[in-house]
Formats: sequence, structure tokens, C-alpha cells
Amino acid sequence: MKQKGVETKHGRFTAIIERDEDGYFVGTVPTLKSCYTQAKTIDELVNRLKEVILLCLEEQEATELEFVGIQTIEA
Repeated sequence: MKQKGVETKHGRFTAIIERDEDGYFVGTVPTLKSCYTQAKTIDELVNRLKEVILLCLEEQEATELEFVGIQTIEA
């Protein structure tokens, strides 16, 4: 896997991190279906992301995606 981001023993994964309306950090790993978690702090979120990545990898293989960028779209 050629992605940069959270590092595990299985490779590197890009995680998208956002903050929700309650102040929680929400992390999503786009290369793994339904791979997301939330936490009050970034450190806690990174640890939870590592755990959820390993759980997701037990059920599926990561898809290859190339990170291009982030764009805010108003509609």
C-alpha cells in the first residue's frame, strides 16, 4: 500500500479527521469500507484508528486510492 497516514504493521493508511458539532474528532479511512471511529482527543483518535484499521483488515482488503486533495464545495 502506497498511502501516507496512520502506520500499522500492515502498511500506511490515510485518515480524514474532522471535528463534529459536539467537539469529538471523527476519523475515517477511505481505503477501507465502513472504517471510522471518534474520540475526544487526537491522540485517542489515532489509537482508535489503528485498532479499527486492524479490525477492518480482518474482513476486507484495502482498495488502492491516490490522495489528491481536499476541496470545500458550497451548494
